[in-house]
Amino acid sequence: MGDEHGDGGDTDKGGSGLPEVGVGPHPKPWPTDERYDRELLAEGDRRNVVDAYRYWTMEAIVADLDTRRHPFHVAIENWQHDFNIGTVVRAANAFLAAEVHIVGKRRWNRRGAMVTDRYQHVRHHPTPEDLRAWADENDLPLIGIDNLPGSTPLEHDPLPQRCVLVFGQEGPGLSDQMRPVLDQCRSIAQFGSTRSINAGVAAGIAMHSWIVEHVEPS
Repeated sequence: MGDEHGDGGDTDKGGSGLPEVGVGPHPKPWPTDERYDRELLAEGDRRNVVDAYRYWTMEAIVADLDTRRHPFHVAIENWQHDFNIGTVVRAANAFLAAEVHIVGKRRWNRRGAMVTDRYQHVRHHPTPEDLRAWADENDLPLIGIDNLPGSTPLEHDPLPQRCVLVFGQEGPGLSDQMRPVLDQCRSIAQFGSTRSINAGVAAGIAMHSWIVEHVEPS
C-alpha cells in the first residue's frame, strides 16, 4: 500500500507538541473483514479519515463512498496552477461530490487537497468546450459561481439537484472562455470592501448551499 498510509501534513512531525491524529495499532484479535488493511492494523492509522474508516484500505473507502455520492459535480479552471484547486478538491470530498473536473492544464497543485484526491474521482477536460460536451452527454447543467453581471443570488435561487458547479481561478474568476458555455450563474452575497472572495472559500459556500437544499443531515 506504500504512501497511501501517510496523509502528509496531518500527522505529528518531529515533536511539534501537537496531538497525533488517528489511532495506534489495533488490539488483537484483528478483524478478518477484507476491507481492513493488515499493515494499518499492525502499525496504526494516522490518516485524515473519519473514525468509521479507520484501518480500511483506500480502495475499500472509495468503494463505500461510491455507494452514496451526491449527484452534483464540481469543476474548476486550471490555467495558472492555482493552489486553491487542492482546497476545492478537499471540500468536494467533504461534501461527497460525484466528481471533480479540472479544466485546462492537466497538472494541478495537490498540496491543499491533503491527500483527499485519492478518495475523490477527478476528471480532466482540456477546454471549457470539452467540459460543455461532457455535461451535455450526461444531461447536467453548468452553474457558474461568480459575481458577474446577470448572476442570480445563491441565497435566493436554489441549485439544481443534478448539476456541475463551476469555479474560476483566484483573482480573475471565471474565464472569458468559460462564461459562454455556462447555463446559469450564481453570485454569493458580500458585505465588505473586497471585490471578491477566495476561490476555495466560494467553492465551500456553494457546495454547502447545495447540501442545505438537497440533503437531510443524519
